[in-house]
Amino acid sequence: MERGELPDVLVIFREQANLGEAQRLNTKSAKAHYVFQALQQTAARSQKNALDLVAQYQTPANTLFLVNTLSLTNAPAELLRQLAELPEVAAISADPWIKFEGPVAQESSAGSSQERNGVEWGIAKIQAPEVWALGYNGQGITIGGADTGYDWQHPAILKKYRGYSGTEHNYNWHDAIHDFSPLNYDTSGNPGINPCGLDAQAPCDDNSHGTHTMGTMAGDDEAGNMIGVAPGAQWVGCRNMERGWGKPSTYLECFQWFLAPTDLGGQNPDPGKAPHVINNSWYCSSEEGCTDLSVNELLRTAVINLKESGVVVVVSNGNAGSGCATTYGPPAYFDESFSIGSTRFDDLISPYSSRGPVTIDGSDRIKPNVSAPGQDVRSCVPGGNYANYSGTSMAGPHVAGLVALVISAKPEIAGFVEDIEDILEQTSVFLTDTLDCGASSGTARPNHAYGWGRVDALAAVQAALEWEAPVNSTDHPSQLVVSVSPNPAVDAVWFQFDHLKGESTLQILNQEGKQILRQQWQAQGAESRRVDLQGQPSGVYFWKLQSGNGVVSGKLVVKGK
Repeated sequence: MERGELPDVLVIFREQANLGEAQRLNTKSAKAHYVFQALQQTAARSQKNALDLVAQYQTPANTLFLVNTLSLTNAPAELLRQLAELPEVAAISADPWIKFEGPVAQESSAGSSQERNGVEWGIAKIQAPEVWALGYNGQGITIGGADTGYDWQHPAILKKYRGYSGTEHNYNWHDAIHDFSPLNYDTSGNPGINPCGLDAQAPCDDNSHGTHTMGTMAGDDEAGNMIGVAPGAQWVGCRNMERGWGKPSTYLECFQWFLAPTDLGGQNPDPGKAPHVINNSWYCSSEEGCTDLSVNELLRTAVINLKESGVVVVVSNGNAGSGCATTYGPPAYFDESFSIGSTRFDDLISPYSSRGPVTIDGSDRIKPNVSAPGQDVRSCVPGGNYANYSGTSMAGPHVAGLVALVISAKPEIAGFVEDIEDILEQTSVFLTDTLDCGASSGTARPNHAYGWGRVDALAAVQAALEWEAPVNSTDHPSQLVVSVSPNPAVDAVWFQFDHLKGESTLQILNQEGKQILRQQWQAQGAESRRVDLQGQPSGVYFWKLQSGNGVVSGKLVVKGK
């Protein structure tokens, strides 16, 4: 700003939604809709004044309701001054581009499929084939990936893509890259060539890292390349980096999309289409600008809120080992993240795999949570090829795939994130290390090298089959859940209701508070209702739903043809 530049910033608001009720709900769908509704209502309420200011300056803005934050592009100094004076604004932080280092090492090939009997060593090591033999291969489960993008037409992952049938990319793909990283520009100010461009309308990988991770989660070309832990699962994806450069806002945008996937225009979010588990083989490097603890706290809040919605958040623990206290990049160091270390073929910890204790926040907590195969992992890369990569980026996908196996074996456990994580920890193979870190011995369980141990898919699934839902869980939240789409609307609008009870009344009011439309009916549970808006002038309207278990209201924008 002192140089007269227009910075990209994050405007962080004080108010946070109370999501405690989500823990009592016993289905993933109920949790997802409840959390989505609560977060949207909180953001709409607290961001109103700020958005009015932003509109006056015509500054590009993106509402990140997941963490109640606005991301602004090229924000003028006077706008930032006025935003900072709003009492509801807690902080304004930089939104820098950050370099992602990628895998530790890579090779071009790893021998023929005959030499490997088709199944990659990491898949065999965690006993995934033994789980397949029981009839559980991830069927009915959706895995999400936030990474450099995905070559969706690679034979190993093509038929696993949720949008494969009919080539439907709406709700199955999102590109959070809307401009080029200035750090990719040459001395002439040319951004160079990104093979995916910006706002890609179909899955695309501008690096190869993302495609490789997805292969380990769900890949199988049915021709001898059995590279995925959960070949029966489907996948959806979000690109959060531009040729290896990401921003806190791009990471957060993908997190938000996984809470409630949207169409390709970023509209009509639907929490019912959220994945069961997401893999995050990236980190926000403190050396490269992610030193602002308020930004780190946003990433932590994103992880917390996704977990409350019933999504398992798997993250790679980092490649800064082999010393102690090398787990320091978000989101790996968060208590709420399920962080994964990397092991070799012989179950020794990989030399690069980061270790605890976590000192960046003074917690000294043990990290990683568990470990998985991550060294010399063969998987798919763009162009129909295969390659060996090494890193905790390769270990995390093994665990995300394992989560899919667990939920496919016990569908009722979907949404109970802490229980799934506990099962993976308690059933892991206990391994010890020769290095003591802080007050933790390398022979303790858990320890700072392996966490609770190297994951075991067969043991985890067997434990999940014995799991029972908590006795205090319920199908119905005390707060109603309402989704409105499209919004803005033209001729008609659809209301999606969840957890209705008894006599219900929907009212549409104009800006003066005068009722213009009313519907009343007896309801129970979930249903959709269409409201005809033909003949209504353009403008802002308000809706109000009253049911036997509460009242919910919101805003509706009507646009003329």
